[in-house]
Amino acid sequence: MNQFGQVTIYKQSNPEEVIERIKEADIIITNKCLLTEEVLQYASKVKLICITATGVNNVDLGYCHRRGITVCNVAGYSSLSVAQHTFALALELLHKNSYYHHYVQSGQYSESGMFSYIGPRFYELHEKTWGIIGMGNIGRTVAKIAEAFGCQVQYYSTSGNNTKQDYLSVDLETLLKTSDIVSIHCPLNEQTKGLIGEESFKLMKKEAILINVGRGGIVDEEALVEALQNNEIAGAGLDVFEREPLAKESPLLQINDASKLLMTPHIAWATVEARNRLFDLVVDNIQGFLKGDLKNVC
Repeated sequence: MNQFGQVTIYKQSNPEEVIERIKEADIIITNKCLLTEEVLQYASKVKLICITATGVNNVDLGYCHRRGITVCNVAGYSSLSVAQHTFALALELLHKNSYYHHYVQSGQYSESGMFSYIGPRFYELHEKTWGIIGMGNIGRTVAKIAEAFGCQVQYYSTSGNNTKQDYLSVDLETLLKTSDIVSIHCPLNEQTKGLIGEESFKLMKKEAILINVGRGGIVDEEALVEALQNNEIAGAGLDVFEREPLAKESPLLQINDASKLLMTPHIAWATVEARNRLFDLVVDNIQGFLKGDLKNVC
């Protein structure tokens, strides 16, 4: 980054530190820091904001447009990574490999006298119905992989703009009622906040699993806990949460059974390859801005 001028790096910035740190900047590279009008009004020199993420809800785009500040994101950098993580969660919930690993490692297998041991049931993806909520880049990538496993793919477009895909488009109620696996890949907005709640779980199959790698606020976490405790669905895999990091008092921590609730700390985006793509795209965005060849403008 030093090729573009003097660079100052802050490992982490608390909200009260942001104004002081951006007020002399020409270019801001950020991820989670809120850049509202109240904050950006103090950054009189800024010309370009590079968001190191796909989502742009942390930046006041209206204010930036009025002030002539260019905002770029890195759309698409994590599609492969997030799709892969989606299947890592789903396959673990379906196959119970951690349980069987423990059975072998504990010595129980050695002592059993049997060549094989079948404990908790596990299932194939083949001929299962995979329902996708949100059919953007990540949703489409998941659809292709699910199809390769032999799944029947259907989807619900939360925006209503992606209804002409190569897969069956259905309404949300139909998707929840008929899917064996439901995975969430949509952004968090007014239409999707709390989209999956108490009534949603009552619609789903008792054998169904839910995967959320979109945004935490899309799923009502208390309702999810109740659904799992009442066996309304078979399991859930979460990489995102309503509050991040996860609150110590979160109801999700009541379920201490990874075969039922599998959680990871918002890492679906973060394979080594995805992070390399991310920074390559940020460099491209800055170079494009300086040369007047804008890329990934929001």
